[in-house]
Amino acid sequence: MQPIQRIAILTSGGDAPGMNAAVRAATRAALARGWQMHGVRNGYAGLMEGVFEPLQARDVGGIIQRGGTVLGSARAPEFATEAGRARALDNLRQRGIEALIVIGGNGSQSGANVLAHAGLPVVGIASTVDNDLAGTDVTIGVDTAVNITVDAIDRLRTTGTSHKRAFLVETMGRNCGYIALMAGIAGGAEVIVVPECEIEPHEVAERLRAAYQRGKTHAMVVVAEGARCGAKAIMQHVAEHRDTIGFALRVTTLGHVVRGGVPTAADRVLATRLGAAAVDQLARGMPNVLVGLRGNEIVATPLAKIAGKTKGIDQDLLALARVLAQ
Repeated sequence: MQPIQRIAILTSGGDAPGMNAAVRAATRAALARGWQMHGVRNGYAGLMEGVFEPLQARDVGGIIQRGGTVLGSARAPEFATEAGRARALDNLRQRGIEALIVIGGNGSQSGANVLAHAGLPVVGIASTVDNDLAGTDVTIGVDTAVNITVDAIDRLRTTGTSHKRAFLVETMGRNCGYIALMAGIAGGAEVIVVPECEIEPHEVAERLRAAYQRGKTHAMVVVAEGARCGAKAIMQHVAEHRDTIGFALRVTTLGHVVRGGVPTAADRVLATRLGAAAVDQLARGMPNVLVGLRGNEIVATPLAKIAGKTKGIDQDLLALARVLAQ
């Protein structure tokens, strides 16, 4: 691998709190080595359209505390085609860009792996609120998402206790229940529903009934939006069996609020470490990896090993949550 002089960085997929901190860290780490850094607007779409801009230290000042992504993100179905990827690679070559940093989740890193196979040195940074990316224990954005969900649970618990009601909180998580699991444990939920371990609406109702019979003044149900037994099915069942459950049940859907917050300190620090580590991988001539965190150590995993793969939740924690709900 030839000595690097010019690199680019993009954010792709769903925005995650902390992405900007990673852009800031990678940019300043690259500039400290005497390299040029270019930001790509709107993810892979901008890569195909050739929307690049040089980044200096001051360009990334004041963004560490901002949620979302200042570089923008967009859907880019054309990137899945050979013609689309050829345009992207041609735009990089025309600007003399020798390597690329990709901040994003599973789909984004699968795209990074394709570019790596085409001969472009690429380093991925693990970033998704779902925390389902293989090769890392935790991803940028998930700590903020969990904290936002817990804050909602805490607020609803206050009114639930006042009116002796149960609340169902639906949070983000299409195929991964990590946010629901962690927020449910931290928020003391009586029931947690995740895609990895489905339960039927009647079981949710039974657990609510048991909580009512034990004398609880409120109850919380936390549901990942991707669960088959979702909010709609649960609410319908509860409405049909209201007299036998005890609690009245209200639903709150958090939606995109979960990933739109100001990044927590943990997400800012993680993003900063990973941004600097991505540049370090390129400087050492060891690209085509995803940088993530295992324990408290930065690790690099070949993109080919994580592309298209996801990880599940800790089933032991789910069992613990049920014990603690008694």
